[in-house]
Amino acid sequence: MSSGPAGHVARSTVRPHCETTGGTPVRTPLRTFLRASDGVTIDAVYDPGTVGRDASRTSADHPVFVVAHGFTGAVDRPHVRRVAQAFARYGAVVTFSFRGHGASGGRSTVGDREVLDLAAAVRWARELGHARVGTVGFSMGGSVALRHAALYPRDTDAVVSVSAPARWYYRGTAPMRRLHWLVTRPEGRMVGRYGFGTRIHHRDWDPVPLSPVQAVPRIAPTPLLIVHGDADGYFPLDHPRMLAAAAGDQGELWLEPGMGHAEHAASEELLDRIAAWVVGRAG
Repeated sequence: MSSGPAGHVARSTVRPHCETTGGTPVRTPLRTFLRASDGVTIDAVYDPGTVGRDASRTSADHPVFVVAHGFTGAVDRPHVRRVAQAFARYGAVVTFSFRGHGASGGRSTVGDREVLDLAAAVRWARELGHARVGTVGFSMGGSVALRHAALYPRDTDAVVSVSAPARWYYRGTAPMRRLHWLVTRPEGRMVGRYGFGTRIHHRDWDPVPLSPVQAVPRIAPTPLLIVHGDADGYFPLDHPRMLAAAAGDQGELWLEPGMGHAEHAASEELLDRIAAWVVGRAG
């Protein structure tokens, strides 16, 4: 780890330690560019966590959390680093910037092609020697985590979706109407690029990707946790309830009193509970 400013991680050339060849999890922080299956480069950071630095423990004792941030987030954003630091008390952590965000290549498709970015991050986590992988996504990242678990059923051992929508094209709240302007209008995309550091693709979805509520039934038997705040200004409570209904007995729903939206609203206590849930279910 660099001695530079807080949140900065030195870039590293990664030589993966693959569990299938008898390796053990890497025990030092790493930063590299991954490549999604469509060729887009993804800026990614690995932290072995406090558990991962214990040389007496085996790879089976080292779960890894793969964190999928929300729209306009990035790996170096303070709220993403705060989540990573909380989870690092329970296992290793992989964070990354979705395409079009931060130093990653490409342009954001606002939840569509981003599933390839998460797949690349999960694959890297496995290559680094971790037998157990839990994905934790926030808002847009939550919808990506649900679709990833449905489309790549053997990739993850537990899935957490925080503040995610249940359906696409929702405009029922003022924040979502502003977001749609940001994504669909040329002047909005300019604001996204220069105001939020997010490069947004100008093309509409074609085809429209599997919606979160359609993805959820396909996740079983992988354990699924749906977390949502009852003060979420973006997506009201019918969204998590739809997701939970689609999951049936396979999913667990936490409605958090007083919580707003996504990473910014997640308390340290909630992050601890999420981390403990992943450790307990991903075994």
